Amino acid sequence: MVGRRAYPEYKDSGIEWLGEIPEHWVVWKVTHGFKQIGSGTTPKSDDPSYYDGEIPWVTTSELREIVIKDTNSKLTQMAVRDYSSLKIYSLGTLLIAMYGATIGRLGILGIAATVNQACCAFSEPIVFDMKFYFFWLLYRRPILISLSEGGGQPNLSQEILKAIRVPVPLLDEQRAIASFLDRETARIDALVEKKERQIELLKEKRSTLISHVVTKGLNPDTPMKDSGIEWLGEIPEHWDDVRSKAGLYEVKERSESGVEELLTVSHITGVTTRSAKQVSMFMAESLEGYKKCITGDLVINTMWAWMGALGIAFQCGIVSPSYNVYRFRQLGYEPRYYDRLFRTGSFVSEINRYSQGVWKSRLRLYPEEFFLIRIPRPPKNEQCAIADFLDQETVRIDTLIEKVEESIDRLREYRSALISAAVTGKIDVRGEVA
Repeated sequence: MVGRRAYPEYKDSGIEWLGEIPEHWVVWKVTHGFKQIGSGTTPKSDDPSYYDGEIPWVTTSELREIVIKDTNSKLTQMAVRDYSSLKIYSLGTLLIAMYGATIGRLGILGIAATVNQACCAFSEPIVFDMKFYFFWLLYRRPILISLSEGGGQPNLSQEILKAIRVPVPLLDEQRAIASFLDRETARIDALVEKKERQIELLKEKRSTLISHVVTKGLNPDTPMKDSGIEWLGEIPEHWDDVRSKAGLYEVKERSESGVEELLTVSHITGVTTRSAKQVSMFMAESLEGYKKCITGDLVINTMWAWMGALGIAFQCGIVSPSYNVYRFRQLGYEPRYYDRLFRTGSFVSEINRYSQGVWKSRLRLYPEEFFLIRIPRPPKNEQCAIADFLDQETVRIDTLIEKVEESIDRLREYRSALISAAVTGKIDVRGEVA
């Protein structure tokens, strides 16, 4: 690694994928490096005498590469008595998730606790510093995931974990490596957090800019008037406002063949092609009977309108039969302007007010209610000017966001490379620890 010194002498580790390690390091099989490697279980969930006790019980959802100081669930003494597999592991025990989507997640106990069957616990180390081994498992996570077995619910067995061979320096050196990685990863994580906050602020700026311009216009000196519409507030004096029914009508044209481009609607991206998205949901064998839309149509995902799943289609295609498709009645409407307007937070709040349903997650926006919503109607030339301005400004902001995201990716790549180099002995960091 550039800027880091290597060890003075190396030897063959005897492990093909690892290659050379520092000359004074040795290789241990994990099963020989701990006095205890085990797991836990889940007591019968329908027996209340086992739950809401005082004994912390860790599940894989709590393994987040942190020190675990409390748990969401706690077991009773009766549960530990009735289930011999419920061992209480001591403070400092290292846990790794073995099942499903959480495979490879890590945690270190900051309290004495028991665990469920999806956690493997490494306790009472013989030759390992626990934090060094933590970083080793973090480095090996991609390989561990690839070693998991099973179909719908892949799992990583204790036998596989016990068979791992790890290059081991002396304890003092392990602690030095762990201290170095603690310091450096914390520094990198702080930089990433700062950059993620930058992205949040840029997104807030983007959203605020759009909301302001589509309702107030581009000229800050324009005289304003009260629109009389709560979600809209004041608008430029020369703007009109109309019920959406005056500007749009519903279209229900269906595809006879289903061969047109399939479009989908998201609260994040608006209307996009299905092929451009990573979608794992079930897809119908035939798209015959799907609703047709053309460029400039408004498409609303009826089930998710309360979340903001709507937008203007900027290409012809077909959409789910459960969506609603609306078309502008005349040429006095610029679709790009209304795409921005309809996807603002304030308009989505208005959609919620008019939607039908008892629970928020079950709200539905039907045409009758949508047509009651009042919308602004600036002069057509002003709609176009606003759309042009926002196209330019959002591209500028999105470019900044993309650059920050790229710098985050580089930092995370460097973090992974640093951990890898340190725990495999490719760099010597002993002199860098105070």
